[in-house]
Amino acid sequence: MTVFRAIGGARAAASSSIFKAIGLAALLALGAAAPAQAAEALNGAALGVVWTLPFAGILLSIALMPLFLPKFWHHHYGKVAAFWGLCVVVPFALDLGIGPTAHVLLEVALHEYIPFIILLFALFTVAGGVRLTGNLQGSPSLNTAMLFIGTVLASWMGTTGASMLMIRPLVRANDNRQHNVHVVVFFIFLVSNIGGALTPLGDPPLFLGFLKGVDFFWTTQALFLPTFFVVVLLLGVFYAIDSYLYRKEGIVAADPTPDSPIGIEGGVNLILLGGIILSVLLSGTWKPGIDLSIFGVTVALQDLARDILLLVIAYASLRLTTKETRAGNGFSWGPIIEVAKLFGGIFVTIIPAIAILRAGTGGALGPLVSLASHPDGSPNNAMYFWLAGILSSFLDNAPTYLVFFNMASGDAATLMQSLAKTLMAISAGAVFMGANSYIGNAPNFMVKAIAEEMNVKMPSFFGYMMWSCGILLPSFALVTLLFFLS
Repeated sequence: MTVFRAIGGARAAASSSIFKAIGLAALLALGAAAPAQAAEALNGAALGVVWTLPFAGILLSIALMPLFLPKFWHHHYGKVAAFWGLCVVVPFALDLGIGPTAHVLLEVALHEYIPFIILLFALFTVAGGVRLTGNLQGSPSLNTAMLFIGTVLASWMGTTGASMLMIRPLVRANDNRQHNVHVVVFFIFLVSNIGGALTPLGDPPLFLGFLKGVDFFWTTQALFLPTFFVVVLLLGVFYAIDSYLYRKEGIVAADPTPDSPIGIEGGVNLILLGGIILSVLLSGTWKPGIDLSIFGVTVALQDLARDILLLVIAYASLRLTTKETRAGNGFSWGPIIEVAKLFGGIFVTIIPAIAILRAGTGGALGPLVSLASHPDGSPNNAMYFWLAGILSSFLDNAPTYLVFFNMASGDAATLMQSLAKTLMAISAGAVFMGANSYIGNAPNFMVKAIAEEMNVKMPSFFGYMMWSCGILLPSFALVTLLFFLS
């Protein structure tokens, strides 16, 4: 992954990637001879469990290859994603025909993948143009306040955006302390994960729920109390630990970055962030009833308008933010390009898995569906919370959310009403427990890498999990008792 690129070249690379993705979808659609057959062709009850292997393969590749084959993964992650995607596309094309297969792929691209990537691209671009300057002294009170601010920001500028904005100032504030590892660990817990639970902008799984029909502010209302409880609990634990270590240190070393007033560069991006929020809200509230047909796939006008506005906002951010500000943030296009390639493979490989889950107990994954249900068939919300959470701890939390969303019902209206607590459990599990390991959520490793560059001796993969098992798992057990034990 390239760390620094010239802004002009990066713009071209990002634009090229997006247009290539759209062009590929269009070319696939041109071969769609019988799009109307697509829905009938994907009969989940008739698909065997072998169809889920590519999905498992790509998730395990994402989880394990960066740890055990880092050089190979660094150079070939796109090829790995393409390989697993072809493991679904080629058998589908041979079995169902090119037409239905192309239609299914275009449907997924237009309804889920492209809107998903465009939102991440806009948030990534805008957040990368905001830079906090200056330095303060990292006392327990200041550290707790900064963690709280980052946690609040995470739901509105995304966990990645808030993490990239806040991690460097927080590390600078504590760079003269003997004990600062715990500061970054709690930052990953709160800012890079749990703080993103209150809006679809906060964390990718919640935006996928929004694309599936979950109301924008349903998430805010439903998850406010569980999120508030966990945040207050973890901030209290952090303050106690930080206060103890601060007193234990006594006289601290000379600060290599002396105190200076906090300032902000690229403030125009805060206005553009408001534009992103309004664009997403627009698509959820404005219902003109006008649909466009793109090679047989229906796209609502409000969704198309949202995606165009997001791209315009991202372009405005690139034009209005100085190169120096982005360079100071360590901004590069590498992370978003990686996400685009990997999620291309994920969205393809998850197609048969979702079809099987929609078949319920009659499908090949019937035992998994039964595991999350009571004997009378009603959902076991505690199991949904922990199953979604455990998988999100080691696999990507966005596709994990989709799996359990479809396993529970797949219908947003039902999940927001009669199965509201089940959707709460899935959402909270996917977002909260992404903090359990470095690989649970994309910002985790990014924060770790930045902290290490700034001379923080971060724990190993399993060392970090000792922190999460000791602090997060008891917290999530309390969440289960208070909100999901029914």
